[in-house]
Amino acid sequence: MGLNLSRLALGLWRAKEWKYTTKQINNLVTQSLELGITSFDHADIYGGYECEKIFGNVLRENPSLRQTMQLVTKCGIKLISPKFPEHTMHCYDTTKLHVIRSAERSLQNLNTDYIDLLLIHRPDPLMNADETAEAFYELKKTGKILHFGVSNFLPHQFSLLQSRLDFPLTTNQIEASVLCTEHFDNGNVDYLQEKRLSPMVWSPFAGGKIFWEDSDQANRVRNVLNELAYKYQAGVDAIASAWLLAHPVNFIVILGTGKIERIKSAIKSLDIKLTREEWFKIWVASKGNDVP
Repeated sequence: MGLNLSRLALGLWRAKEWKYTTKQINNLVTQSLELGITSFDHADIYGGYECEKIFGNVLRENPSLRQTMQLVTKCGIKLISPKFPEHTMHCYDTTKLHVIRSAERSLQNLNTDYIDLLLIHRPDPLMNADETAEAFYELKKTGKILHFGVSNFLPHQFSLLQSRLDFPLTTNQIEASVLCTEHFDNGNVDYLQEKRLSPMVWSPFAGGKIFWEDSDQANRVRNVLNELAYKYQAGVDAIASAWLLAHPVNFIVILGTGKIERIKSAIKSLDIKLTREEWFKIWVASKGNDVP
């Protein structure tokens, strides 16, 4: 059975910073679901290993929500933390033992019997692809993880891990925005389109820089975004998201806000169809020069 993620997902990496009660998180989740956002993005390390538990408290109190959503989480990074005194330095770990232990801990934290999608969080220069694949096979066989993918991988890194699996990796979660076009240039977007895989996008608003950064690039892009926001009667965030959604690679955009009004603003992007000329107007503004 294939994995169907919503075109907009909600990222929980700031859940601890929000300082919300379980009831407030529950309200955010249920309202997001009502708006059609059914995919929720996590990682074991978010919030100093706390954010998964914050979300899991919602599922503990309202377990029926689990059947209406897709849970995504990531593993493979070790942080120095009092929770794990055995971690002696910040590093990557994609060994079979660590991947399985991390996945099982995420299952417990999220209060769920299965996770829809598990990603390797960062490329590990010491990754033994055979061993990482073994972890995936074991987790898949037990039904604990339904689908697998990667995050921040380049095409050759993706291909290495895929070569050890007899089932397809589902996605690559990458950074992309009107201010960050590196994965258009390094072949990643083309590669994923070739494989008919929808990349998940983190930081689609460049960490908020589209709203406030005073740089030549940001100012050029903001001028175009404001112009199009006026035309489409939408927010700048909706235009920035619509620019990503317009691409044929079929991006899945992860929103990192805890404010429902920001989610409602961004969700308008689903109804905005930029023209090809408008898409390139943003592209040229971001690059700072005309196309050849």
